[in-house]
Order: sequence, then structure tokens, then C-alpha cells
Amino acid sequence: MNLAMANIRKSKSATVSLYTFILVAALLLNIGLMVITQLNMFFDQKAEQLKDPHVTIVMNQANYNSTHEEYLANYPGVKETETEEIIHMNLANYKFGNGELTNSAVMYNADANRTIGTLKLVEKLDASSPNDIFVPYSFKTVGGYELGDDFTITLQDKDYEYRVAGFFETTMMGTNNIGVMKFMLPENSYQSLAAELEDHSKWISLSAVMKDSANSAELENDFIQDVRKSQGEEDTPYIFGINIEMVESVNTLTINIIATILVAFSAIIVLVSLIVIKFRVSNNIEDGMANIGVLKSIGYTSGQILSSIILQYTLIALCASVIGIALSYALMPYIGRVISTISGLIWTQDLDMGVNLISILFVTISVVIVTLASAFRVRKILPVAALRGGIQTHSFRKNHIPLARAKGGLHFLLAIKSMLANSKQNIMISLIVMALTFATVFSVVLYYNIASDKSAFVDLFGSEPANVYIAVKPDADTRELMNSIEQMEYVRKVNIFDTIETRVDDQNIYTNVTDHYDQLENNVVYEGRQPKHENEISISWIISNHINKGIGDTVEVEYGNETASFLVTGLSQSIGNSGQIGSLTMEGIQQIQSNYKGTTLYVYLDGVSNKDFIQNVQEQYGNSIIETLDIDENIESQTSMYTAAVFAIMVMVLTINVLVVVMILYLVIKTMITKRRKEFGVLKAIGYSTIQLMTQISISFLPVVVIGVGIGGMLGLLFTNPMLSVLLSSAGVKRLDFIIHYPIIVMFCVGIILLAYIVSMLVSLRIKKISAYSLITE
Repeated sequence: MNLAMANIRKSKSATVSLYTFILVAALLLNIGLMVITQLNMFFDQKAEQLKDPHVTIVMNQANYNSTHEEYLANYPGVKETETEEIIHMNLANYKFGNGELTNSAVMYNADANRTIGTLKLVEKLDASSPNDIFVPYSFKTVGGYELGDDFTITLQDKDYEYRVAGFFETTMMGTNNIGVMKFMLPENSYQSLAAELEDHSKWISLSAVMKDSANSAELENDFIQDVRKSQGEEDTPYIFGINIEMVESVNTLTINIIATILVAFSAIIVLVSLIVIKFRVSNNIEDGMANIGVLKSIGYTSGQILSSIILQYTLIALCASVIGIALSYALMPYIGRVISTISGLIWTQDLDMGVNLISILFVTISVVIVTLASAFRVRKILPVAALRGGIQTHSFRKNHIPLARAKGGLHFLLAIKSMLANSKQNIMISLIVMALTFATVFSVVLYYNIASDKSAFVDLFGSEPANVYIAVKPDADTRELMNSIEQMEYVRKVNIFDTIETRVDDQNIYTNVTDHYDQLENNVVYEGRQPKHENEISISWIISNHINKGIGDTVEVEYGNETASFLVTGLSQSIGNSGQIGSLTMEGIQQIQSNYKGTTLYVYLDGVSNKDFIQNVQEQYGNSIIETLDIDENIESQTSMYTAAVFAIMVMVLTINVLVVVMILYLVIKTMITKRRKEFGVLKAIGYSTIQLMTQISISFLPVVVIGVGIGGMLGLLFTNPMLSVLLSSAGVKRLDFIIHYPIIVMFCVGIILLAYIVSMLVSLRIKKISAYSLITE
């Protein structure tokens, strides 16, 4: 213990650097593990705490009868059910985040007696008003609203104005990425809105709580199929369901990616710490060789000296790990805000001793193993060799660059000789810089594709990147309307693009329908091709795994009460709709339902704003249109939550990278100056200036940093997409093609090199204090 403490006191700056690395690593590792381990239970715990349903079915009141509630109540595993009247505002529009959001709005009566999905307000105004509305908590975390703000819902060009009187938590229909949002209105406001809207807005909500929430998706699918079969209609579009499994899958995707990045980055910092430990142990053994000889001469065994070295680094690792874990709890509220932004639910972090112990043990055991491996050479050092400073009978090194014969500037040659003389140290620096550069490239690519050029990120959801969405009235001629819109000024093209629910080999999937898939701009098929003929279909790889069929196999597709066989021509991928998607041609769906016609138009514009076009098309063809949607603005509103979360992670990664580069170079250059103190004094005595010696040091590190940045940058370019594909595979992604913006990557890589050069010059200023006179007087 005395030897260990003496070594710690002797190298204070090195101890502080190593302590900081381990502290950061333990902090990130603990946060990542706590989020990953608790996220799976988070939604179930919230559902139980809020008394929320595991399944919610919303259907038109005209199609509802009491047998539907009986089916739900008698379904195996259902504990409790509840039915109530609601108001459904299809394709409602309102401001959310950075843009306007258009999706379904479901209005509940806040004053109704209910046991499932009760109103649990997080914040509320004390005084009430006639136009109050209660909105989900996500309106505060990402929507940009505060208590008392005005809130306007637009439906079919009519505005309904309210005041935000409170925010409530809900696991179901609480975020903007589900396609439907839940609102609560006081009794008077609810009845007033119900009287003002037409009968087709009067819907029924059926809620069910299950013994096991893992069966929620199956219940939703079975219920919807039972309703459709019982009504005997070919198609029943007036029903949709939401289950907690789907909500959890959608909302935890980004959170899991962030947590995984934290764990991976903490592993990089642990690796950096271990490399630094190996460097420090080897360096200390070389510098303290004479001391080791003295200790062995007076009776200390090799085991005792080895134990003191291991104890030294174990104490640092233990102390840093414990403090890092304590700090992780202080930072969890910040991570909790990120989780709340994405999920619309309040994250509360409890003490998790199991994860804490795992983090401490992982870091400490790693440190002990590396320290033992690095210090084991102490056992082989004989006292006589140690007293000679480690010099053996023949301790000669080859002179790779003899100054008498080598060509080049003297300062450059001296710098290269210094670099070659410290090859192990330089390999360490190169490996560290390589790992940090890879982490930088990874985070920058992720942020660029989510915050700047979102096309590849939006494509992951299976969305078609058109500009305007038009819902066509059932009695209108879709083909005629499409041809008319195509003739409008600034219209580049128009496609029919419907999404319907079908069953493929008894699996419910969301199926895209269009005339020509080669006219779409987002090809979700990664293997094979999209269907061209009336007997062809493409399916997602998730569905392919479920039904154990692939390209070239035949599947049975059921729509309404009719079934037909189709040939699988391609495998697709999508995060949207839990990855359960398929694609049929218009002729293909008409094989099942001969009178099927498209009901949705996607319009691609060039040279005109979306709002101006929407206004023009409403004026000319409003009688044939149910609703229009600005797709670009909708995407901007829906992705704003992801942008904020990923930006926070990128800033964290870059900040820690800068800190690590600065501390590593400080540690190495300070150690080198201390070891070569006499050499630098002699060089100054024969005429070398401080700036010349500083330049030599900086030049000796520059090739090492450039090599590390080059290799790390190339690895980042080559493996960022494959690594993200693995991270997103559980959400439905098989192959990722995020955009690699080379100018930004090069800019960050050059920035790391410049940072290393500037830091090396600044740290080398310590040479200014060295003089031949001071060395002689010492």
C-alpha cells in the first residue's frame, strides 16, 4: 500500500488523466446499461402506473355493435375492457415542433367516468376556461407548447381553437410517430365539438388490459379480422388498432440506439484507459528500474513489487468507477429528458445496484488484467540489471536515420528519429486517435442523415418522398383527378399510392398499392425486385422470416373476404409499421377485389411551395378531395424529436473526443519532456531555440496522428452503415445506405489533426523552462 500510494503521489498528472478516463468510461457505461436494461420494462410499468390499456381499438360508431365488446372481453388473457364514445378527426392539422403535423386526432371526454386510461395530468392551469384542452406530455417536451398557449386544430379548412390547460401522460397515442394523437376535452367543450361535427366523426373506443402485454399485437389483429368477417364486407376501412408492443417498438428504437452508442463509446474510453495504463506501467518500470533494483536488493520480492503496481491502478479504477457511477445518476435527468422527448413519458431513475456493480467490475477487472500483463516483466528483472538502469550486456539499437547520410532538413530528421525511438508510445497514440476518429465519423454520419439531409433516414420508414398527399373522396374518379393534377403547372408527376391492410399466409401486413413501382423514388426492396405483374408481391424480410418463405415462393393474400395466390419477387425493409410491409400492383389487388380503385395521390412538385400548390388544388378540385397534406412539413415535425436527441449525442461524443486527445497528448509529451530533459538542455546550449524544439516534438507526433485519423476515418466510412444496420435490424432494417458526406467527414478529420498539432505545440512550451544552466546547478 505504501509503495502504491507513493507511486500515485509521484505521478499526479498521469493519475488525474487516467482517473478522468476511467470516470468518463464508467459514467457512460452505467448510463447506457441502465437505459438498456430498464427500457424493456418501462412501457409496461408506465401502462400499469397510468392504468392504460394494452390494446385500443377505434372504430366508426355506425359499424359497432355489442358483440364486438363481448369478443374483446372473452378473448383469452384479457383482464379488463372498457368502451366509450369518442370524436375522431381524421387528417387533423396542428402546429407541432418545427412545423405543422397532420394525422388523426382522437378526442376523449375528460370528465367521463372510466377505469382504463384515466386522465393523469403532469401539469395543469389552476383556472379553467370554456375552450380548455388537455394534450399529451409530448406537446411540452418536443411540441413547443406551454400551459396557457393557444392550440388550433384545423379539420377540412375549419379551425377549432383551444387553450392548453394541462399536459397528461399516456402510453397509447401520446407521440407524433404513431399516426394518431389522443386529446382530452372537458364535458362542455366535448359536447359542443360533437354537436358541431358531422355524424361520421362519432366513433367508439374499445380498450383492453391483458395479463401479458406481449399478446397485445395478436389480440389487435384477431379483433380487427373478426370485425371484418362478421360484417361480411369486402373492405372495412373504418377501424384501426394500436397495441403497446407496436408503441414500444416505435418509441424505443432511437432510445436503444442512443444507449447502445453510449455503451460502445464507453468501451472505446475503457480501451483508451487500458492503453494508457499499459503505456504508464511500461514507462514507470523503465524510469524506475534503479528503484526496482534497490527494492529487490533490500529484500522485496517480485510479487510484492508487482502487487504494489496492481494496487496502484486498482485503487484509481475503483475510485474513478464509483465517482463515475455517482455522477451518472446526476446526469440521468438529462438522459431522462431525451427519453421523455421521444416517448412522451416521464422517465424516473431508481438506484440499480446490479448494473452499478457490473459497471464497476467490468472496468476494474479490465484494468487489473492489463496492469498484470504489463507489469509481469518485473519478475524477470534481476537486481543487478535493474541497478544498471535495465542496461544488458548488449543493449544497442539500430540507427535508422543516420544524420550524416540522411537527406532532409535537420529538424525534420530529428523529429523522425524521435518518432522511431518511441514506436510503442506512438502505436498507442495512433490506436487511440483511430478509435476516437471512428467514433467521430459514426456520430457525424448519424447526425447528418437525421438532421441535415433526411432523405435516407425518411426512406427507412418506407415513406414515399413526395411533396403533397391528397386523399380522394370515395365517389370521385381517382384516375381522372390524377390526370387533371398532372396537367397543373409545376407538377413533376403524380402517383396513386395506397396503403391497405391485408393478410399474407395468416400474417397481418400493411400493403402498398400503386401502378408502377419504378416511378416511386423510395425503393424499399433490397433483394429481388418490386412486383410488376398482377400475380406478384414483395414482402418484408420480417414477414419472410415469420412465414418461412422467400423469393420464388407462393403466398396466399387475403383482403376482405377474398383470397388469391401471389409469387414473391422481392424482400423489402422498413422501420415503419413494425417492419411488416408488402407491395402489390394495382392489377394485383384487383385480382382479389375487382372494383378496387386508388384513394390516395402522391404529388411531386418542382418550382412551387407546397402550401401554394395545396391552395390551388383545393380551389380547382376541392369537390373531389377529402384532405391534403404537406408531406415535407409533416416529416419535419415528426423528425424533430430525433434531431434533438442525436444532436445531443454527437456533441457529447465530440466533446469527449477533444478531451481525450488533449489529455493523451499532454500526458505523453509531458512524460517525454521529463525523460529527455537533459537532452533538450544540451540542444538549447548548442544553439537550438525553444520554438525549434517545440516544432520537432510536434512534427514527431504529426505522422502518428495522421495515420490514426486516416485509418479511423476509413473504418468509419466503411463500417458506419453496416454497424447501424445491425443496431436497427430488430426494427426491420436489413441494409442501410446512409449518405456519407465526404466534405464534412474530411473537415472533422482535419480538425482532429489540427487539434493534435496545436495541443502538442502548447504542451511543448514546457521546454522554455529548461536551460543548460539550470541543469548544471541542479
